[in-house]
Amino acid sequence: MNWTLEVVVVPVSDLDTAKAFYAEQLAFHVDHDTVVGPGQRLIQLTPPGSWCSIVIGEGVVPPMPPGSLKGLQLVVPDIEAARDELLGRGVEVSEVTVLGQNPRPVPHPLDNVGFVFFDDPDGNSWGVQQISSRAG
Repeated sequence: MNWTLEVVVVPVSDLDTAKAFYAEQLAFHVDHDTVVGPGQRLIQLTPPGSWCSIVIGEGVVPPMPPGSLKGLQLVVPDIEAARDELLGRGVEVSEVTVLGQNPRPVPHPLDNVGFVFFDDPDGNSWGVQQISSRAG
């Protein structure tokens, strides 16, 4: 049986600010923005190429303090190009950081160990890792 992670709830303080950040600055696709009822709104966004989405909302998601989610991770084939793209969209992003020793430095020395980091407007923390190919 396959067990797939499909949705992660991200706690935010302002839905419109968070939606703008994820949709405009990170280029996540807005799958839907639904008003369920009074004081109940749900927004689902999906990173380009991902099968897993994030959900932000009010009145319909588990209560968590805004900014309390740490360690979310995206994977890209080229960390330097991803960093340039984030910078070009106005995201404050770290320099490329190498974490650990690369167990497979071919085809690219940053595979598996190259990361950048950023926070959303509420302080939820994201990492971006380079993996250009997977071990067979």
